[in-house]
Amino acid sequence: MKIIKLIPCLLLLISARIFAQEQAHITINLHDQVGDMYPVWAWFGHDEPNYTYMKDGRKLLSELAALSPVPVRMRVHNLLTSGDGTAALKWGSTNAYTEDVNGKPVYNWHLVDSIFDTYVKLGMKPYAQIGFMPEALSTHPKPYRHYWKPGDNYDDVYTGWAYPPKDYNKWEELVYQWVKHSVQRYGQAEVESWYWEVWNEPNIGYWKGTMKEFFKLYDYAAHGVKRALPTAHVGGPEVAGGSSPGGMKFLNAFIKHCIADTNYATGKIGSPIDVISFHAKGQPTLVNGKVRMNMAPQVRDIREGFKIAASYPETKNTPIVIGESDPEGCAACGMATNPSNAYRNGTMYSSYTAASIAREYQLADSLGVNFMGSVSWSFEFENQPWFYGFRDLATNGVDKPVLNVFRMLGMMKGKRLKVTGDKMYPLKTVADSSIRGRSDIGAIASVDKKEVTVLLWNYHDDDTHDAGKTVQIRMEHMPHTFVKLTQYRIDDEHSNAYEVWKKMGSPQQPTAKQIKELEKAGQLQKFGKPVILLAKSGLSGADVLLPRQGVALLKFTW
Repeated sequence: MKIIKLIPCLLLLISARIFAQEQAHITINLHDQVGDMYPVWAWFGHDEPNYTYMKDGRKLLSELAALSPVPVRMRVHNLLTSGDGTAALKWGSTNAYTEDVNGKPVYNWHLVDSIFDTYVKLGMKPYAQIGFMPEALSTHPKPYRHYWKPGDNYDDVYTGWAYPPKDYNKWEELVYQWVKHSVQRYGQAEVESWYWEVWNEPNIGYWKGTMKEFFKLYDYAAHGVKRALPTAHVGGPEVAGGSSPGGMKFLNAFIKHCIADTNYATGKIGSPIDVISFHAKGQPTLVNGKVRMNMAPQVRDIREGFKIAASYPETKNTPIVIGESDPEGCAACGMATNPSNAYRNGTMYSSYTAASIAREYQLADSLGVNFMGSVSWSFEFENQPWFYGFRDLATNGVDKPVLNVFRMLGMMKGKRLKVTGDKMYPLKTVADSSIRGRSDIGAIASVDKKEVTVLLWNYHDDDTHDAGKTVQIRMEHMPHTFVKLTQYRIDDEHSNAYEVWKKMGSPQQPTAKQIKELEKAGQLQKFGKPVILLAKSGLSGADVLLPRQGVALLKFTW
């Protein structure tokens, strides 16, 4: 391994070739810690619960479990939906609740157990969503099963499962029986480590009742949870559009209800609220046939949701989960029917994810909230075309580039460090107008014992690629010692199964040999060989030529 001496003004060149161009500068001070490198990103979710225990679903879950330093949390819809367990886009069912001819409840936990067993065996934990309404309890049960497909009217998904219960006591008893069964199956200590949340996006079509009817639904559900396990954690309301007028109105009203209103289930004042949740989405469009992302709405959703939670003394320290945090709203809408979603297969999704997660940390820091988790609403879709442009982490068992961003994040630990960059967009600018001028070249950094990791991105809203910019990274207050530097990379040539697939001719029936090659290409790859450098006078660093939409992880160890 080559040893290179550094003097304070000289930085190690990682790139094989540096073009004459304007540089970007990143400065990291090891003495300036801003908070824990807590993996708020280790939360994932999807609509289709039955994918959990299917072939590619189990494979992806095992990879997610392996990449995180803490247990990964999984949030899925349709855990109480009626049906035979057949998986379909934006659909799933467990048939947990039916009634006999006399209207007596019949509970069947087989499919719910199949889902939660998969998580628990992998060391993961459910962020257990209490929903949707079983057919036998719905006030408007027909039609119930939908057959939505990409290109159809999205409102077609809102069927009998979205309505209030015909009997709130039966609803409460269903939740009680579920939590009680979970404690019996997994143990009290395990279930105490979970979070339960009620419903999904009740301020839009997912809830066909009024706001007050949702509060009633919540009170009865939360009472059922606490009756079965008083030490359980329960919350909500998972509103859509944290910065929309409707979203802000609903979230404020929900918190006020939990603090001061009469509880519909108990008759007492207040309702349990152990976690506050809302959703945040970006808004890509097409401009002259090219994708243009828009991070601003997503950042504003997060900012306003954080502000609302912090505005009440009773909830200012309550854990917050961004229950869905994504570049847009429909994971199952592929690029064939929704061409503005064409960012999903390649590195644009990767760089957007890195840049947006950085802003989530910044927002939490600036507003002083108890930010616990951010759910990436992306998983996988079984038996679908290769690289169809779904918002997923893998296709047919092959990992997409975006999954490698989470592998990079999983290598970061310890304390987050303050990062300054002359080409990194200010948080307010991103919230106001996204990233539309020059590229956003920024970083997250962390330090832990004898290690510093730097996650670096070169992101722009417009889906174009170029040779990139040289990023000069300056590390201050490094120990005076030899330092090993290893770089990992996501770009067109590294950690990118999509580009390999295209070079194969985009086969929809790849051979076993091709699949093995794609699986290898989907893993996180090193960029070049590790090098040894000598930090002197407390300084070290690197020059990295990072292409547009590329992401790099630099790992300094000593």
